Amino acid sequence: MDELQTQIQLGNWDKIADKLMDFLVSVGGRLILALLIYLIGRLLIRWTLKLYDKTESVSRLDETARRYIRNCLCVVLYTTLIVSIVAEIGVPMSSVITVIASCGVTVGLGLQGAFTNFAGGLMLLIFRPFAVNDYIVAGGHEGYVRSISLLYTVIRTWDNRIISIPNGSLMNSPVVNSTCEKLRRVDISFNISGEEPVKKVKAEIMKVIINTDLALAKPSPEVQPAEAVPGGLRYAVRVWAETEHYWDVFNELMDEIPMALNAAGIRMAAAPVSVNY
Repeated sequence: MDELQTQIQLGNWDKIADKLMDFLVSVGGRLILALLIYLIGRLLIRWTLKLYDKTESVSRLDETARRYIRNCLCVVLYTTLIVSIVAEIGVPMSSVITVIASCGVTVGLGLQGAFTNFAGGLMLLIFRPFAVNDYIVAGGHEGYVRSISLLYTVIRTWDNRIISIPNGSLMNSPVVNSTCEKLRRVDISFNISGEEPVKKVKAEIMKVIINTDLALAKPSPEVQPAEAVPGGLRYAVRVWAETEHYWDVFNELMDEIPMALNAAGIRMAAAPVSVNY
């Protein structure tokens, strides 16, 4: 009897060992195949992204749309790769979909801001209020647009700081684009003593404008008394320039006009100079 029981027990252990071995072989094969899918998938994703960058029709897109579409493509490709690996390991897709659906509500509530920013990024791509390298004023910040990602727009300020602004807030607040047009007007106001003749003041300022190389003759520059200020008049100086030369014209006028007025003996009023950027 003892020998019979021993043989039965050994037979049971052999069956268990066989089942365990079959399981390990099955799981091991799936893991190896999943690893191969991961490696091959990464190579295919890199190849696809390189092909996207080199495609002629893509190169004709502006930098803003090109970067945004590339980011979206990258997310879709890696998501597809992860789902493929999960399916190959043996996890039922129905279970995966159920888990994603059940987690979706919870995650969605926690990522409302991210979804808002993502939707804002899509709206920026569609309506195009600005593009990469434009100079914008938005959300209390201003600078050159460095990049537009899925969730944030990154700008570089004059003092070389990097600021990330959520796309959602950009779509829900005013955005001033200072560089989207070829021409831009330089607006400066000078407060001149009321005792000074208007014609003389206008003539001296116009001399400076005419001698400013980068100031445009058309549209015509303007120098006009705009309003009364304590002790005199405020003169509005409006000069057009190419957008890329805006600050060159602005700085030259700010340097030369006060010097010309002083040389001509024209006195300033007590109120300060007004500048409109």
